[in-house]
Amino acid sequence: MKNNITLPMPAANLIPHRPPMQLLDTLISCADAAGVIETTLSVNSILANLDGTLDEVTLVELLAQSYAVIKGYDDMLHGNEIKKGFLVGIRKLRITGRASVGEKLQIHIRTVGSFEGFAVAEGEVISTGKTIASGSIKLWIVDGGKQHD
Repeated sequence: MKNNITLPMPAANLIPHRPPMQLLDTLISCADAAGVIETTLSVNSILANLDGTLDEVTLVELLAQSYAVIKGYDDMLHGNEIKKGFLVGIRKLRITGRASVGEKLQIHIRTVGSFEGFAVAEGEVISTGKTIASGSIKLWIVDGGKQHD
């Protein structure tokens, strides 16, 4: 049974990450295993460089956390416990721009496949209307209810 949950929603309600590792602010929209998430990282972010730019690894982490947000939303929507997951791979990553603290970033993420606890998602990080990073990520979703030998 689906719950009636309204958007936008704080990302903190949907992911296990907490500051300083929580990088996302708000789930804006989510449907059909895809979503749009927004964030503005502060100068205090652990992934910010001294000059205020964001390290490229931050862009990958934004994609991974964005997948966690849409997965958490889907779990919540269906009345399930929000599961933890781990980034296990990156493919076709393209970094075409830079981001700085204080910029509003929008992340578009969509699930393109899932099989036996693994998921593949594609996404883009957008700053001021321009895609600054895009790629495909592979994640392992922990099923807390099953024991494996």
